[in-house]
Amino acid sequence: MMKRLSSIILLSLCVQIAWGQGSEEKIKAFIPTIDQLFKQYAEQEKLPSVVYGIVYQGKLIHSHSIGLANLKEKIPASTQMDYRIASMTKSFTTMAILKLRDEGKLQLDEPAHHYIPELKNQRYVTQDAPEISIRHLMTHAAGFPEDNPWGDRQLGISEKAFSEMLSKGISFSTNPGVSFEYSNMGFALLGSIIKKVSGKPYQIYIKEQILKPLGMNDTYWEYADIPKNKLALGYRWINDTWVEQPLEHDGAYGAMGGLITSMEDFSRYVAFHLSAWPERNDPETGPIKRSSVREMQFPWNFIGVNAQQKYPNGQVGLNFSAYAYGLSFSKDYANRTSVSHSGGLPGFGSNWRIFPDYQLGIISFSNLTYANMGRINLKIIDSLINSKALPKRDLPISAILKQRQSEIMQLLPQWNQAESSGLFAINFFSDYFIPVLKKEAETLFGKIGKIKKVHEMVPENQLRGKFRIEGEKGDLEVSFTLSPENPALIQEFHLYEIKKAQE
Repeated sequence: MMKRLSSIILLSLCVQIAWGQGSEEKIKAFIPTIDQLFKQYAEQEKLPSVVYGIVYQGKLIHSHSIGLANLKEKIPASTQMDYRIASMTKSFTTMAILKLRDEGKLQLDEPAHHYIPELKNQRYVTQDAPEISIRHLMTHAAGFPEDNPWGDRQLGISEKAFSEMLSKGISFSTNPGVSFEYSNMGFALLGSIIKKVSGKPYQIYIKEQILKPLGMNDTYWEYADIPKNKLALGYRWINDTWVEQPLEHDGAYGAMGGLITSMEDFSRYVAFHLSAWPERNDPETGPIKRSSVREMQFPWNFIGVNAQQKYPNGQVGLNFSAYAYGLSFSKDYANRTSVSHSGGLPGFGSNWRIFPDYQLGIISFSNLTYANMGRINLKIIDSLINSKALPKRDLPISAILKQRQSEIMQLLPQWNQAESSGLFAINFFSDYFIPVLKKEAETLFGKIGKIKKVHEMVPENQLRGKFRIEGEKGDLEVSFTLSPENPALIQEFHLYEIKKAQE
């Protein structure tokens, strides 16, 4: 089990090492700031305890804890203590669904009532509504009303009580597939589907198929199964004191938020999500395919755009948000993609966020009711990326892009025999004209003088990219796009003058 986990992390490290050398030292230099920010946040928010960790390139490179996990017994928080992570459970549920899909045992777009008969003949908002699909449930698009905090109090209900609730009929706020609305009920239904399809309770299936393969042996569904000296208790801040909150038992709703885990265990899950990038030819070693993990992180259901979001560094800019499969997707003002999810239940608040292009993630748990750990996590990771100038993952340069770059340079600036070269797609010389291209190129190449260096391609994807031509007096940029045919030919081309590179 641990050997398998080690191979996952080793592969992740191998594919990232070329572009991350030295970055871990930059992050470690920032650790005193991280610790100080968490200390201040714990004091400000009256957190009984907080446990946090930084994951980078497949490993937990820093973790720390503050305060007490059990106030009465004065048990200190630690990275081995088990905290309830609430809705951070949701992506484990969708991962299980995708595993069953990959095995051919269900389809995401089939009606959910194929597995849950109580969903058949539900009364939707209008008669032209589509039936609820499994994908609707995974993306909060089933039309159920937002159900926090009502759903939090359903955690321990029995399957019989859940079935009876469904049989009485569901109250819909919208029709399925119309919009995003956060629904714990939808994920409880996914748990029922996992049981129906796998023949095992979702708790057992997820434990056997996801937790154990990742080495998450200190992760539980039922709090009574955890040694008392390892279980974090939950609290509310009421009348200037912490008041212990009763823990919910495991039940039919646990697929939406029932997992209890440690920092060390959860960091393995985060590392697995990061290991899905970049796309590559390595053997598959995880509990589900890397392509399915990337599918989990894709923005499937639009949430909104905030044109004036204020970021922790003071920047005000655009933020795009969407829901993936049990995960939240965000694209910020700097075109940085992050994937995250928070968790909140009576007594607990948690959050994790990853920036796949930086192979960087942050996790934090607290034992205060609905503690907003997402706020401090974003502040720290945003500050870390900005202050330490961590490198983004470079896309690999495809062989065809490199080949076409070399061939273009043989044509420039005269464009001699371009039409007979066989390099250009059928549209090219109807959209670009040789006399114009030649005049433009000769003028620009004349401005930069003797060519000193032709730089490597900077790919946008496998068939589009740009490169810089460095001259004695200035620089040029060439960008081109290839066609979808095989072999891929040049369909679009641009040549620009840019500022001379700083030495």
